[in-house]
Amino acid sequence: MFETTISVVDSKVLLSLFGPCDQHLRRLRDTLSVRISARNDQIRIEGDEPAVAKATAVLEELKVLAHRHGTVPTEEVSRVLATIQNGEALHEAPLIEVPNAARKIRARTAGQVTYVNAIRQHDLVFCTGPAGTGKTYLAVAMAVAALKKESIRKLVLVRPAVEAGESLGYLPGDMQAKINPYLRPLLDALREMMDYDQIKRYTEQDLIEVAPLAYMRGRTLNEAFVILDEAQNTSVSQMRMFLTRMGTGSKFVVSGDTTQVDLPPHARSGLIDAVRRLRHIEGCANVRLTNADIVRHRLVQDIVRAYEETPAKRR
Repeated sequence: MFETTISVVDSKVLLSLFGPCDQHLRRLRDTLSVRISARNDQIRIEGDEPAVAKATAVLEELKVLAHRHGTVPTEEVSRVLATIQNGEALHEAPLIEVPNAARKIRARTAGQVTYVNAIRQHDLVFCTGPAGTGKTYLAVAMAVAALKKESIRKLVLVRPAVEAGESLGYLPGDMQAKINPYLRPLLDALREMMDYDQIKRYTEQDLIEVAPLAYMRGRTLNEAFVILDEAQNTSVSQMRMFLTRMGTGSKFVVSGDTTQVDLPPHARSGLIDAVRRLRHIEGCANVRLTNADIVRHRLVQDIVRAYEETPAKRR
């Protein structure tokens, strides 16, 4: 059994470290298998020496954040934990400069930091990972930041109109009404970074376009930031068509969850095929996010893990 202590003079900092109802404390205990207690302005950590060393590093980093910002958000706990467990150097996650956004936008986990840096450094980025890892949100944030800095001329958000085995023909309304449900997640991300009037104005000026994948055929997209979301639901031929739309000065981000393919049985996913086929091409990056990068509700990590570990039973 190994033991160490951390001094915390400010009681408010101690409360921030432990989180609401001690949720940060419980998470550290469960994740690192250590015992943590507080007494007389000191935090005591007990357990195996490697686990105690990791817990100490996490708490020291969170203490710095608590002093600097006054609070320790759950996502910062996730980021610091993931970084320490991966043996990577700790640093504050890069801020994505989106003027007038409702809140500051930054990568929150080690995997997300890798993703943001890959987008900054490459013209074509593939990102795969489970739900809730920020694949779409961070890409949209990077695109909006680039648009507002005028480093690109156009933002294009694209999605295949294939989900959960449904066909567009069975949905009510005209074509625009049929495709709107498929594009809604992209619009939701966009509306967290721009107000409605600005989105409407940019759309009317053709600076922002949100469209289904089929509308990309025959086009060349120059000086554009193009995001293909839910790319696991593209066929191989659709993916080839999309990638060859890339024009001069453009950046393409392709994201999806390869565990949630809604294509017909025996159809190959264009995303899985492209990641394998293009992995050695210079200028192309492939980022794989994991359960440790999930930044939605705490339960989402457990839900994803449960589905991965326990196959569904047929009735």
